[in-house]
Amino acid sequence: MQYFDTHAHIGLIVEDPIEQLIVIQEARQAQVTRLMSICNSLHDFARVYENLKPSANVYHAVGVSPSEVQSPGKGWMQTIEQSVQLPRVVASGEIGLDYFRKFGDKKSQIELFITQLDMASKFNLPVIIHNRDAGHDVLDVLRDRLPPKGGVLHCYSEDAAYAEKALELNLYFSFAGNLTYRNARNLHETLEVLPLDRILIESESPFMVPADHRGKRNMPKYLPLTARFMAEMLDVDEAELAARLWENANRFFGLPNG
Repeated sequence: MQYFDTHAHIGLIVEDPIEQLIVIQEARQAQVTRLMSICNSLHDFARVYENLKPSANVYHAVGVSPSEVQSPGKGWMQTIEQSVQLPRVVASGEIGLDYFRKFGDKKSQIELFITQLDMASKFNLPVIIHNRDAGHDVLDVLRDRLPPKGGVLHCYSEDAAYAEKALELNLYFSFAGNLTYRNARNLHETLEVLPLDRILIESESPFMVPADHRGKRNMPKYLPLTARFMAEMLDVDEAELAARLWENANRFFGLPNG
């Protein structure tokens, strides 16, 4: 079996470049053989990208998250345009809307989101979408501006009814370690209504650690615990599910299966 961790904030797990490579090595030993590196800040992208250059199994997304709406940095659009030309940069993200915290006003967040969706269309990239307490507006924007390569609702947090609406678009649904929590009924019910070919899996490390490791900093190496829980919920053989998740992730990011 092998897994693709489709969302890991490697730069937030540890800061030291050598320790970051150890995180990647430990993930590989746990059969997590591909990872998508997500930077929490565009300001950190170049540094983390450089640190992870030796790891050919690590891919990258670049974008301005809603938390940076008030300070994306001078020339941020040019920075993204240059970054998407780099090897193994295969997605735009994470981008989206977050109404839980006061990251500027809603109008500014929506404008930033739309601008980056249009940039992803221009560069023919899929998008990794952040949604926190903004589900209605996220879907409204995506109905008009979702790029041809589609998107993933990362660390899915809505309910099954929302998922059924989102299924009308070219969207995938990614589940993190919180799927394993007993009180995550909305996620359990959502998983049961989704077609298997639209599901991805992520660590969202260092956040959303699986239930078996509550209280610890999450790591990509814990990803198989979420996959095992998912397989039990869906009554699917774990190896079969791993193969499907692997295929889904590579299809979404436009990567070879090998």
